[in-house]
Amino acid sequence: MPSIAISGASSLIGSALAQAALERGFKVICLAQKNSSRLKYIPAGAKILFADLSEYERFETDEKCDMFFHLAWEKTGVANRDNCFVQSKNIQYTLDAVNLASRMGCKVFVGAGSQAEYGLVTEPLTANMPVNPLSGYGIAKLAAGQLSRLLSRQIGMRHNWVRILSVYGSCGGENTIINYCINKLLAGEAPELTPCEQIWDFLHSTDCAAALLAVGEKGVDEKIYVLGSGERRKLKDYVLAIRDIVNPKVDLHFGKKDYYTNQPMFLSADISELVRDTEWKPRISFKDGIKKSILCL
Repeated sequence: MPSIAISGASSLIGSALAQAALERGFKVICLAQKNSSRLKYIPAGAKILFADLSEYERFETDEKCDMFFHLAWEKTGVANRDNCFVQSKNIQYTLDAVNLASRMGCKVFVGAGSQAEYGLVTEPLTANMPVNPLSGYGIAKLAAGQLSRLLSRQIGMRHNWVRILSVYGSCGGENTIINYCINKLLAGEAPELTPCEQIWDFLHSTDCAAALLAVGEKGVDEKIYVLGSGERRKLKDYVLAIRDIVNPKVDLHFGKKDYYTNQPMFLSADISELVRDTEWKPRISFKDGIKKSILCL
């Protein structure tokens, strides 16, 4: 039976990955914080090991796995995205995760990068285009990806870094634009919105999980992959689609809020290399994904 370990297993992506792996017949080991309010999102059938990121350096277990997916990241909220000391710790925690994966006998390490590694762009993201992160979070993700690749090479473990764009799903944070709009509309209220003219790329968490598993199984050593749906539309069009599904009676008023500083106005993934190497393709349309999200709320 193939087996995987997942850090950050109670997150939107982590819980979807655990579920997808269980459905494929994998043994699933989930690393999670003991007192997390999100433990309920880890699916039944997965084994939970309680460990904070700060404990990875010395954490010991008899559990053995084939692949390690590192999704955990401390302090991702806006208030700490530029906190240099907090974000530098995440670089160390990623290296600790590589060593933990090695102690668990893993042959593959897959780390979760971010579109924030690129900064502001005007064309679809590829692995080889220049990077210019503007936030401490993006800088730390970039450094974590590069250093974990080097450490994995030294250990003799395959490494892949997946730069993930905007993922949505039923157990995402309430402050994500998708769930914020859904919750407001379900309550019969109009969400407060920017002009929403930015071009965006959304991927459902189920498709994201399938992609990560495909990278774990078929990824090319030391390759970086960009993960999104590969489709792009104005954010306004996505919001209108949500409104039409959830509550068509609510009138939307765009432009009530300003864009935040350094707002990315173009965010889309070129997934051609990922598809070519792994044969993965997204399967859930945005409309179907929103309907799935509503049913699970």
